[in-house]
Amino acid sequence: MTSHDDADRPGMDSRGIDSGGVDRRGIDRRGVDRRTFLLRACALGATGGAAPLALNLAAIGAAAAQSAPPTYKALVCVFLYGGNDPYNTLVPYDPSSYRAYAAARGDIALPRDALRATALRGKADTQGGMQFALAPALAPLAPLYERGDMAALLNVGPLVVPTTKAQYIGARVPLPPKLFSHNDQQSFWQALAPEGASSGWAGRLTDLFAGANAQRTFTGITAGGSTVLLAGRKVAGYRVGINGSTQIDMLHRDMYGSSACTALLRELITEPREHLMEREMSRIAAQSISADARLRAALDGVAVPGDFSSPLAQQLRIVARIIGAREALGARRQVFFVSQNGYDNHTGLNDTHPALLRELGQALATFQQALSEMGVADQVTTFTASEFGRTLGSNGNGSDHGWGSHHFVLGGAVRGGRCYGAHPEIALNGPGFVDNGRLLPTTAVDQLGASLGAWFGASRDDLRTVFPNLRHFGPEPLGILERDPAGSPASEPATGAEAATAL
Repeated sequence: MTSHDDADRPGMDSRGIDSGGVDRRGIDRRGVDRRTFLLRACALGATGGAAPLALNLAAIGAAAAQSAPPTYKALVCVFLYGGNDPYNTLVPYDPSSYRAYAAARGDIALPRDALRATALRGKADTQGGMQFALAPALAPLAPLYERGDMAALLNVGPLVVPTTKAQYIGARVPLPPKLFSHNDQQSFWQALAPEGASSGWAGRLTDLFAGANAQRTFTGITAGGSTVLLAGRKVAGYRVGINGSTQIDMLHRDMYGSSACTALLRELITEPREHLMEREMSRIAAQSISADARLRAALDGVAVPGDFSSPLAQQLRIVARIIGAREALGARRQVFFVSQNGYDNHTGLNDTHPALLRELGQALATFQQALSEMGVADQVTTFTASEFGRTLGSNGNGSDHGWGSHHFVLGGAVRGGRCYGAHPEIALNGPGFVDNGRLLPTTAVDQLGASLGAWFGASRDDLRTVFPNLRHFGPEPLGILERDPAGSPASEPATGAEAATAL
């Protein structure tokens, strides 16, 4: 910024520009005010591939500081965009269930012989004799399940209140808005609110714990693109690329071949301004520059073991590196978001889906192994999510938008080797399915989130605030994680008066 000495020099105005239009650095500023210069520089940078500002800080502020937790913990959401097909991910395997599955799926059913190597034989029978197998492409995850580092959560999805088929058909209970719509159900999974929501449930969790971190900027981090999941009311998500922070490119090279020009740009985009919006943009830019420098320094020399070669694995590698830099960042609580696209398989399900699952399985297994070698497997819990499942029946070459789905929870704190939740009788028009094959959820996203949040350290009262529909469901958490104060696996959600009494 302009110093008082510069402004007091003979012939210089308050901006440090002399009567000839030349500033104290010798740059000709005639006819170009600061705003014009900045606009031109940004336009030039855009055509040269400059990266956007790293921070989405529209909501940032002073977080509600809790006492610093004694140990580090992190949650990692792996979001499968498009709506993952649950029945070719976790396949009914016992003879009776498989026959019903094959009859309902028809041409898209996976052959039972192909499932023998990935049939799950866990620590407890939680499904009354019903057995499942992982899709063959998910073979790398089978050892995690067998040794108790992974659990499956059956039939989870967006719900406002516990809902039966009769209530759904009769429209007698409130339902999530615009069921079966990609955008709306992505929003409901991530924010528990319609599209356009300003905060996500993980962001509301980070609001609670950001004060325990040396820099609240690094409490919620996305390597998987923009997401409302990490948007808090006081803290926003910080976006990174697969190699680290997303820098303002023009500040890392000499603009027009001049370091003085680069220095001027830095000053222009960070100096305080009078207009409210300009002042906020300057503050955001300054924090972005500071965070970029802090993260780069923290990641210097931090490497993680394993083959992280696929696009999803590369996202998980930067997550693992940031976890490895947790001490340098002063982080005690973090939530991460990564994503994988391509799951909207209306056609060619068995041509496309296996490759997606292969990438998912290899990436998750490599990530979990890296965490174990880093000594933090017990402190990091990873879970999958997707906007909806897909129909049990075939549309001729694929499956269509569904509702409930099956998901995985991984980590050293997971009470793994079990399937949690409740699975209905497999029948297209049975009581557990609506609209000819859409699985009716029996566990709400709120319940899964509350289980993760309780392990993360949130109080019961905090969980009610973060998860607005939780009061309608039975005793939470679900018992998936070792530190959950809940009871046994496969506890089913309460309904009606039971839910009100339990909470």
